[in-house]
Order: sequence, then structure tokens, then C-alpha cells
Amino acid sequence: MVSLRCKMLVKEELRKIGLDDVNVELGVVEIQNDITEEQRESIRKSLAKAGLELLDDKRNILVEKIKNVIVEMIHHAEEVPNVNDSEYISKKLGYDYTYLSNTFSEVKGMTIQKFIILNKIEKAKEMLLYDEDNLTEIAYKLKYSSVAHLSNQFKKVTGFTPSFFKDMKLKRENNLENL
Repeated sequence: MVSLRCKMLVKEELRKIGLDDVNVELGVVEIQNDITEEQRESIRKSLAKAGLELLDDKRNILVEKIKNVIVEMIHHAEEVPNVNDSEYISKKLGYDYTYLSNTFSEVKGMTIQKFIILNKIEKAKEMLLYDEDNLTEIAYKLKYSSVAHLSNQFKKVTGFTPSFFKDMKLKRENNLENL
């Protein structure tokens, strides 16, 4: 629902400055005609008011595409693909992985692998809080080589073990029930 609202908001803002022939998809706007610098600045300001950002630098756009592929791969796919992350991202975007990796690191100040780990840990936290899966099942679903590997990364990122994190949730629920 949020993405539909954003699409409509973006289309409306573009219409206000006289750009009707546009195609708006998640994260990308294709404008059929050339735009003036004044229109570009107007778009930037309108989007900023809505909490959105205009990315017109090719490197930033590529980094956003990389981030979207990773988020889709980890958070929205039925199952995390059973292929090498670098191979998956490279194939999905049609670029050499070394180029993608270097561009991502230069723009974001972190590696693609670090971004993947952060997203996997967020997904693991979500699964611990809302799913009935145990840690072994979570590690398997997120394509970790072992529960120990997931646990080590989880602790590095959050400062907690997965078990402690899940116990905190249970204690909170018990405290709410006892109020």
C-alpha cells in the first residue's frame, strides 16, 4: 500500500510541473521528454517534501538497485536463493560483480557483503520475533552454513545472542500479560 501511495504522490508532483508523459515504477521514474534544470530542481524539492530523494547520479542509482536486489532477495523472496550472493546480484543487474562491489563500497562506505549480513540479521530478528521457526530452521532458510555461523554474526551485529534476543521478547510479552 505504501509503494502505491508513493507512486501516486510522485506522479502527482510531476504532473504539477507539467510532466504528464512519465512511467513510475518502484524506485524509478522514466520521463519521456527532456527536462529543464528548473524542472529537475522542482522535482527534487517536491520529492524532498514527501520524504523522498531524487537520485540522478548514475552511481547512486546503481547502488539503490543493488540495495533493492538484496532487500528483495532476503526479505521478500519466498526463499533466499540457493546461489552465491555475488552471482545472483551480478546476474540480476547485468553487471560484473567486481564493478558492482567497488561502486557500492565507494558510495556507501561498506561492502555489499556487510549490507547482506545486516539484512540477514534483520530478517533473523524478524523471524525470531514473529515466526515459530527455531534457530536451526532460521539458519537454513537464510542459507547460513551453520547455526553457529548465524549466532556469531547475530551477536556481532546486535550485541545479543539469538536466544537472548528471543528471551527478551518472551519476557516483554509476559510483563504485558501481567499488567
